[in-house]
Amino acid sequence: MSTELRLLTGREIRNLLPIAECIDLMEATMIAISQGQALLPLRSIMKMPGDIGALGIMPGYLATADIYAVKLISLFLCNVGTSHSSHLGMLVLFETAHGYPVGLLDAAEITAIRTAAASGMATRLLAREDATRLAILGTGEQARRHVEAMIAVRPITEIRIWGHNLAKAQALAAACAATYGVGCSAAGQVPDAVAGGRRYRLHHDHASEPILSGDWIEPGTHLNIAGSSIPSMTEIDSDLVVRSLFFVDYRASALNQAGEYLRALAADLIGPDHILDEIGEVASGKVAGRHSGDDITIYKSLGVAAQDIAAGHYALARASERYIGQCIPFG
Repeated sequence: MSTELRLLTGREIRNLLPIAECIDLMEATMIAISQGQALLPLRSIMKMPGDIGALGIMPGYLATADIYAVKLISLFLCNVGTSHSSHLGMLVLFETAHGYPVGLLDAAEITAIRTAAASGMATRLLAREDATRLAILGTGEQARRHVEAMIAVRPITEIRIWGHNLAKAQALAAACAATYGVGCSAAGQVPDAVAGGRRYRLHHDHASEPILSGDWIEPGTHLNIAGSSIPSMTEIDSDLVVRSLFFVDYRASALNQAGEYLRALAADLIGPDHILDEIGEVASGKVAGRHSGDDITIYKSLGVAAQDIAAGHYALARASERYIGQCIPFG
């Protein structure tokens, strides 16, 4: 017996997986995770010697796709600010009838789309309905994707962008203004980006120390914390964790790898019950999200393999229908 292994490039995946469709897909996937329809071993990271980088390994199985997979991704933060991506790798999808690999996909593109889509999904569930202002902290690969995702779920009228490099923030602001037709400006300091209203925000700066203080955040804000994925990395201070309604993508991952939560827990500022629930429980209606207009809500996104599997399976199915990608006989 033989089967086909379909190869999809980043450009092909971008055309096959629109952000709005992926937001709906992520909601269905997170519900499936919370209902026990996924196997999700914790990611493992092999750090290379010196400043070479690291290899991330994320295996998983998703029953709703009937697919198991592994994502292998090189994490090269030294690539930030260059023409090279900081996340490079492949997603390998396997069918469950006989275990054949059926898809080999650009993992960087899958990761970029599904991460932003998951934030969009959480914003749709947790942000105030009248939220119109957006702050983006960081100018990396995820920044523009998150602008697109936020615009898909809320009527954004103003965007502020902060980054370590002001020139890059200004360039991104100009590009977003031209693309989306909304007011967009660069902020010189983080407080300038987040001040002045109830807005929802993205933090994606690979920060080892907090870049956002609870003192700067007003009631009614929703935050997507999507840039730190190991215990030693934090993007917000413990005060903000304490003040928030704290939701996660996958509880087992958060208990082991969510740096912001673990830091506040270690300082005895919160208890284990501070994680209210997984976002899938909110999506299914099992638990409430925002309780009032003044709540500060947080979605802590570590990213799980089931999201990659769902996105990859969706792209692979569309590619098969449209005869897109290179096919190689396997077996």
